[in-house]
Amino acid sequence: MKLTKLSLVVLISTLTITACGGGGSETPVPEVPSTPPAPPQEQPEDPKTDLSNIQALYDNTTELEAPSRFVRSGGVLVTRIGDRGRDRHAKDITIQDHYDHYLAHYWQYRTARIQLEDYVPLGQSLVRATFITEAELGAREFRVWFWGRNATGQFHFNPQKEEEKVNPNETGVVFVDKGTFNDDFEKVSDQGIQHRYTLDIVNQWQNGGQFQPALQEGTNMEFEVSQFLLSPPAGSRLNYYGTSFVYVIGELGLAPFEWQRGVENQGGSNDGTPIPEQGLLGGKTTLGYNYSEEPAGRFMQMATNLSAKNAQAFVEGRRVHHTNFEDGRHDERNENPIWQEQVGKAGNRYINHSCAACHVRNGKALVKDVGDSLDTWVFLVGDEEGNPHPQLGRVLQSEQTGAGTHEGSVSLGPWTELASGLRSPNYEFSGITPSQFSARIAPQLVGLGLLEAVPEDTIIEWVDENDENDDGISGRASVVIDPVTDEERLGRFGYKASSFSVKHQSAIALNTDIGVMTTMLPSPDCGSQQTECGDSGAELSDVELDKLVKYLSLLGVGARRDYDNKVGENLFTDAGCAQCHRPSMTTSEFHPLAELRNQTIFPYTDMLLHDMGPDLADNLAQGSASGAEWRTTALWGLGHARSVMLGDSKANDTISLSGNVNDVNRIGYLHDGRARTINEAILWHGGEAEAAKNEYVSMSQTEKDALLAFLNSL
Repeated sequence: MKLTKLSLVVLISTLTITACGGGGSETPVPEVPSTPPAPPQEQPEDPKTDLSNIQALYDNTTELEAPSRFVRSGGVLVTRIGDRGRDRHAKDITIQDHYDHYLAHYWQYRTARIQLEDYVPLGQSLVRATFITEAELGAREFRVWFWGRNATGQFHFNPQKEEEKVNPNETGVVFVDKGTFNDDFEKVSDQGIQHRYTLDIVNQWQNGGQFQPALQEGTNMEFEVSQFLLSPPAGSRLNYYGTSFVYVIGELGLAPFEWQRGVENQGGSNDGTPIPEQGLLGGKTTLGYNYSEEPAGRFMQMATNLSAKNAQAFVEGRRVHHTNFEDGRHDERNENPIWQEQVGKAGNRYINHSCAACHVRNGKALVKDVGDSLDTWVFLVGDEEGNPHPQLGRVLQSEQTGAGTHEGSVSLGPWTELASGLRSPNYEFSGITPSQFSARIAPQLVGLGLLEAVPEDTIIEWVDENDENDDGISGRASVVIDPVTDEERLGRFGYKASSFSVKHQSAIALNTDIGVMTTMLPSPDCGSQQTECGDSGAELSDVELDKLVKYLSLLGVGARRDYDNKVGENLFTDAGCAQCHRPSMTTSEFHPLAELRNQTIFPYTDMLLHDMGPDLADNLAQGSASGAEWRTTALWGLGHARSVMLGDSKANDTISLSGNVNDVNRIGYLHDGRARTINEAILWHGGEAEAAKNEYVSMSQTEKDALLAFLNSL
């Protein structure tokens, strides 16, 4: 029997009365009845959260985007991918080169749809490559079979000969067709501005034009499509390269790749080799390793398995993410044009002017200096009973447009330095100091689509609300009301699992953080005693919101480094960390995006709420979560967080909101940025994580270093 709080109080009271009653008091002792008392009735278990009404986001009725990897009738293997233009090559390592950053005008004529048709399993030595661009190319380069002997962009096979509107019948020729092409790469009209290029790859090339034997199944084929525009948009260059990919002949899809270790093939191909499964944190979305010395860009890349049809939606969604909703400016590169349609949408009250202003390169926000305004934090606020604050609403919004009473701002006060060496933050409110509040620093955004794709049943299986297995861990599911359908959904995102989908989380951030209304959340945050909060009604169209959602959902997850080292991983598991930071799970077959379906992923989270103890607690409950409960944070990307937050070491790193690469005081982990290192973040764990933390504390320094090395490999 488990004791409820009430039954425990009754039991303690009973024991106290018994002890006092027999202590020699002059009060007469009641006569013991001759019949034995009735056995105590078993107390009911603590009430559990009712999860029976939770509605799945996706099921067998969901409309699915077409698969981009399939076997065509007759046995031809078809792989379709999307790509974008880049400044340099994947293996360029010089101070002036950039591979991971984004070009000026990257949403205009800078994406490509690529198709590989593999006939090798049918006994033919043929991989037919087709790529479609929105604007005509000058040099039509499809580089294949990487060499890299004299240059980092050097491939053995780079055909230049061209012919128009002729069926391919020989190798080394690029065939050109113009018109409009559908998602099956078929021409549907002779009209339009799209351009289709096709070539046949029939041998694996060697240096000097010599041929190796015919194509074989299992051969790694590295390739790169360049997008050298014939007539670039105003303000942009014409010469750009593309992403490097590895295709394993005879297998569907692309392989996130690394350099072959210890291989120096003088005359043949030095193509990349697939990263093994244990390194693929994000399944097939996983990115290959970064060789261009730009670790700050790891959270901004297209998923490796991005479908051909979603490349353009991805870059247009990125434009939404980086647009200033005050003045329409893009936060990268002065030559990017003003987006007039989005001018003046921030407000009436808001926190910051764009998504990217808080989520630096899609990572966590930087910690501010003492005394600085916390405009990359969100402060949820409440009255004495935890209800929306009458003068502030649910969120303190420090910026505003037009008239109205200012809600005030919050600055970082002096840190409280603890004897343990840890620190905790203090906040100074310039206006009303709410009775209850919760401070949240902007989190990293990578992997959201995959977490959305995990089936509800998988997560609910891990719920152990009353710790029935007596292991000290009692994860609870968050229940969230869908504002469109009024259905109950499983909470997945946010520090308290208060949103249920990428779209819901995006709409919340637009609404309270930027003051932009959507059809999902069309009313501004407004306290009962506030006026001039702004009109209700959607300002950002559903089309643009859906593009933003695709962008956030289809960001690739960085591969695990040092994936063969199991020492730290075993220590992590043995300490009990994996009880909440669950290593792996499989996504649903019903997610609408083909890239996210049926993926085995390694996020290291259970997405449940856990009591983390009083030291991390705030005094404001949110939805299903108490002040002490927090959703288990996914750990993928943890090893890249420092670089993403501080920026690259390159002298000309001007990408987005670059920080000072040497300013380690700007790094902050946990929900409020208090932990300066991963070690400090572990030491703040309490409550249900107390035992695991103590296991870590008791380790030798060698063991701690191994566990931290494992975390930094994620």
